[in-house]
Amino acid sequence: MKLKKITLQNIRSYEKESIEFPSGSTLLSGDIGSGKTSVLLGIEFALFGLQPGQKGSSLLRNGHDTGGVVMEFAVDDSEIILERFLKRGKGITQDYCSITIDGEKREIAVTELKDKVLELLNYPKEFAKRQNLLYKFTVYTPQEEMKQIIIQDAETRVNTLRHVFGIDKYKRVLENLAILTSKLREEKRVKQALTSNVEQDKLEILEKENELESKHYNLTSVEREFFLKAEARKRIQEERDSLQKKVEEKKLFEKEIEKSRLMTINKKDLISGNLREIQKIKTQISELDHLKFEETKIKRLENDISILKTEKKSLEEKNMELTSKISSLNLKNKDFETLKVKLQHLEICPTCLQDVEPSYKANVFNKLNSDIVQNKDEMEKLTGEKLPLIEQINKAEQDISAKEREVQELRILKVKVENLNERRVRLKDLENLNLMSEKDILLLESQTERLKSSVFELNRFENLEDEKRKELEIALREERIAEIKVAELRKEIEVFSHQISELRSKIEKTEKIRKELDYITDVENWLSKNFASLISFVEKNVMAKLKAEFSKFFSQWFAMLVAETFNTRINDDFTPIIEQQDYEIDYAYLSGGERTAVALAYRLALNQVLNSFLSNIKTRDFVILDEPTDGFSDQQLDKMRSVLEQLNVAQLIIVSHEQKIEGFVENVIRFKKENGISKIV
Repeated sequence: MKLKKITLQNIRSYEKESIEFPSGSTLLSGDIGSGKTSVLLGIEFALFGLQPGQKGSSLLRNGHDTGGVVMEFAVDDSEIILERFLKRGKGITQDYCSITIDGEKREIAVTELKDKVLELLNYPKEFAKRQNLLYKFTVYTPQEEMKQIIIQDAETRVNTLRHVFGIDKYKRVLENLAILTSKLREEKRVKQALTSNVEQDKLEILEKENELESKHYNLTSVEREFFLKAEARKRIQEERDSLQKKVEEKKLFEKEIEKSRLMTINKKDLISGNLREIQKIKTQISELDHLKFEETKIKRLENDISILKTEKKSLEEKNMELTSKISSLNLKNKDFETLKVKLQHLEICPTCLQDVEPSYKANVFNKLNSDIVQNKDEMEKLTGEKLPLIEQINKAEQDISAKEREVQELRILKVKVENLNERRVRLKDLENLNLMSEKDILLLESQTERLKSSVFELNRFENLEDEKRKELEIALREERIAEIKVAELRKEIEVFSHQISELRSKIEKTEKIRKELDYITDVENWLSKNFASLISFVEKNVMAKLKAEFSKFFSQWFAMLVAETFNTRINDDFTPIIEQQDYEIDYAYLSGGERTAVALAYRLALNQVLNSFLSNIKTRDFVILDEPTDGFSDQQLDKMRSVLEQLNVAQLIIVSHEQKIEGFVENVIRFKKENGISKIV
């Protein structure tokens, strides 16, 4: 990993500031409180977000509602930009985050971004839910936190380092092994209980097999009895079926007798009906035989009717003409009367607008009265001419009706005369039909007598069939009883066979469980006696190797920082042991510079061991040292040059207010604070 640039916006004492980081060693220089450590916190926030227990108020600038960090860095050949922002609401929460890899930007959730960063840095997945322990102990550890791990109790320190080194997985293996062996022992108890009755089941299956054999023997006897009963029933059934056919034959003959009787009755009824119709036809023939029909008379009458209708039409036309004239004269008289009424009240002429003289009115009235009288006389004359015409029209209608009735009667007579021959033919057919029906009646009566004789002969089979039916019912009952016995015995055999099958299956499963029990016992013994010892042995060896390397590196770094009169090492609980002239010196009795040297040596040794142990992580060439020389003497400060040279990392960032350190690094970035705002000088 190579850090390139970070931009802080409203983070702690920064309003908005961008810091670019070159390769090699870089010193963040400035007075205490100038904002150097804020840059380191910004880097950690950009990578991992807020840590459990960390409040957003520790990062967001007072008086501002939003703030954030944009960080650019490289991993292998990929260029990466991280963006994380905070927002003030009821509390301060992470509001927005994104990641850009080689120009492709993605906005993702907070936890997704942390997982992606761990993936890019190639950190083991088990560190995903821990508070950045691996980052803290390989890249950036505040100096006071490193001192804290040295002075805390041995168990806490060992557990912390076990987490960092990933050695606690062996402890988890042993804990899981204890749970597994407990489950295996519980499974053994269950399987032992399941296999405890296997011998008793084997005895039971022998008893049931013997009883099943006995039932098979009894089944043969019962099936033989059922077979005999069934054969006897079949024989009786055949005899009854034969008798039943005779009874059915008798019933069939009785039906034929009844049918013949009904046919005879129908034939007799037909003859009676035909006789009545013959008599009726003879009467009609005698009535019509004297009648004569003349076709010319109908034509003559039709010609007379046509002449009368022509005369009637001519009279009606004259009548219509007279009626029209009378109506016209009557309308004229009404108009004259209306005009008289108008003239009576007329004072001024509507045409010339002059007064109408009484003499003029009198002359007009006289003229109108004369015309009215003349019209009435004409109407009386026309009415006198009309009355004879009406009488002639009525007489013509009466003559036409009389002649039409006569024509109708002649046509009816024609039809009767034409049907007379048909009636004679019908009479002959009915007489022949009666002769045939009388012959059929004789045949039916003869057939009925023969059938009655056959029925009499078959009457004796009816009693025999009834007796055989009762005998068949008894045989069916006995056969059913025998069949039930067979079915019950077969059911018992089936149940016993099923029980034996279930017992065999149960024994087979039990034997399988026995084998599983033996296997579980072997596994449990191997896990308890062999595997647990192996894990403990591996854990001790790994811890011993780590402790040996840690102790070696710690001694080397410490020797570079202090006088050679001290002997140093790391004991089994990773506590630094400082000895002088064979006397062990407690950490609390060391000087401030010596305690800082112990913490720095511990920190560098831890970094070196972790980078060696986890050789694939991408932060192994990136180290941050926060105030590593706190309390150092001038002589110790001079030794820091050798320490920094020995680190041999691609990118080293040091935070210090010691000016002397500036001569030990390749790059210097200076900070200052004015009016509460941190800036780069």
